[in-house]
Amino acid sequence: MTCTDKQVIRLKKMIKKNNQEIAAAKSGMTAKTARKYLTANALPSELKKPRYWKTRSNVFSSIWPLIEDMIGKSPGLEGKTILAHLIEKDSTLYKLEHLRTLQRLIRNYRATKGPEKEIIFSQELIAGRQSQSDYTSMNDLSITIANEKFDHLLFHFILPFSRWEHVTISFSESFESLSNGYDLAVFALGGVACEHRTDNLSAAVYFKDGEGYFTSNWQELMDHYGVKPSTNNPGVSHENGSVEKSHDLLKKDINQQLYLRGSRDFSSVKEYKLFLNKLIEKRNSTRKDKIIEEVAHLKNLPERKYSVPVIFDLTVSKFSTVLINGSIYSVPSRLIGHRLRVYSHFDHIKLEFGNQIIQTMPKIIGKKERSINYRHIIHGLIRKPGAFANYAYKDALFPHLAFRKAYDILKETNETSADKNYLQLLHLAAIGSESEVCLAIEMLIEDNIIPMALEVKKLVESKLGITPQIKVQVPRLNDYDSLLQTIH
Repeated sequence: MTCTDKQVIRLKKMIKKNNQEIAAAKSGMTAKTARKYLTANALPSELKKPRYWKTRSNVFSSIWPLIEDMIGKSPGLEGKTILAHLIEKDSTLYKLEHLRTLQRLIRNYRATKGPEKEIIFSQELIAGRQSQSDYTSMNDLSITIANEKFDHLLFHFILPFSRWEHVTISFSESFESLSNGYDLAVFALGGVACEHRTDNLSAAVYFKDGEGYFTSNWQELMDHYGVKPSTNNPGVSHENGSVEKSHDLLKKDINQQLYLRGSRDFSSVKEYKLFLNKLIEKRNSTRKDKIIEEVAHLKNLPERKYSVPVIFDLTVSKFSTVLINGSIYSVPSRLIGHRLRVYSHFDHIKLEFGNQIIQTMPKIIGKKERSINYRHIIHGLIRKPGAFANYAYKDALFPHLAFRKAYDILKETNETSADKNYLQLLHLAAIGSESEVCLAIEMLIEDNIIPMALEVKKLVESKLGITPQIKVQVPRLNDYDSLLQTIH
């Protein structure tokens, strides 16, 4: 009779108070077995001898070098695949019943001679040191809004130390979504960690010559909060492991709550947001002690969110331009001398006069850049064509390569009148259709005709500006009277 270590330990305890037979019975063994272990003064595990003999012959011994070579060249190759290959070659020698033997041999080979495996290094989590974020698709949870399929992502923000988390509904991994999600998360938290880690999403990281660099937008956002950006190595998602693992746990929890709710349909996105916020609040409530500890180590927030526009006033210069964050933008000349209110967002700028938004334009990244719209100034240049030659922003007045070609041809033909003739072309584009003028210029150049404004205008009107004639047949009112009589 064999016994466990636990039984023998109990026997040694019982023998101090009872005779051998009673102590053996209380320990669940016979007196003979008890005598054996007491005499040996050892535990069963210490008396167990290793087995060196085989219970069955190894059918793979003759071809094992071949199998070693196969799994050496293809580490992902499985025993089941190898056995199927061998059976196909010799079904009399190799059988499906040999699978466990082959799998054991392969396992032992890989443990003793196989390649080194990737190590996951446990990390010491320090309060306030790092936050992480990532996107996760929610489409597999089959959520609907008013019975319509609601495909979306969640921007998931987490503090690895305390497990505090925040989510924002998103529809793409754009920079706007990223910055908005980060803004909402840190202002809900009330502070920022020293470092923020993302994976290599294009809104935050771009690659050049195999090296990864942070985009100017993402770096600007991180600078706004005084946070150091970081990212995991390409293809190594576990370096962002805290938020990656939290995706699974969060989605599992959401799925369970949807089961309890009894429906995956919400009347509106607002109702769905309330559902998510309530769930996140509940999850965070179980981490209060850790959150309190971590919040004490967070850095202070800036006075405003990054995505909230910077608002200020300025006056339009006599050059029909405004200077915003070191970059120059043109505006319509009728605004010269007027005071405008500027709303500078992270990716665009809005100009307001009175209570009316009069211009929206993409924000220039970087200082000492310029954004000049020829439509804003062409009327002034037509009256003063001599100003074109040395105009500081002359290069911005060629909206298409065809316009540049036209100007070069005009200069070659008659340099003294080239500027005036070119400005007439630009004026045609401003008051009409730029694409039609551009096409007309290209057609004239292709036919070796000098692209003068008159020729372009004729071509636009004759070939490109044909308006289709539409005939509208006026219905007879008597027909409606007849129809009403039929209904009644």
